[in-house]
Amino acid sequence: MRIVSIHEAKTQFSRIVAQAEAGEEIVIARAGKPVARLVPLVSAASKPRNLGLGKKRFTFPSNFDNLNAAEIVGMFEQGK
Repeated sequence: MRIVSIHEAKTQFSRIVAQAEAGEEIVIARAGKPVARLVPLVSAASKPRNLGLGKKRFTFPSNFDNLNAAEIVGMFEQGK
């Protein structure tokens, strides 16, 4: 944890934010007394996703794998 003054935080804002983004915790102080803390946000992508949340909310047709198969083949063969 690093402590910086408000003046330093203002003049070096981009660098301090980059350090926080990299995982460092930074405390901002006024007259030597801590007043704020800059910490990295936890990315939503880093949390594991729960599988099966949509279970029983929708269904696929029984012929889903062959749905519009002739039309799709026709699109690919159109250039011949």
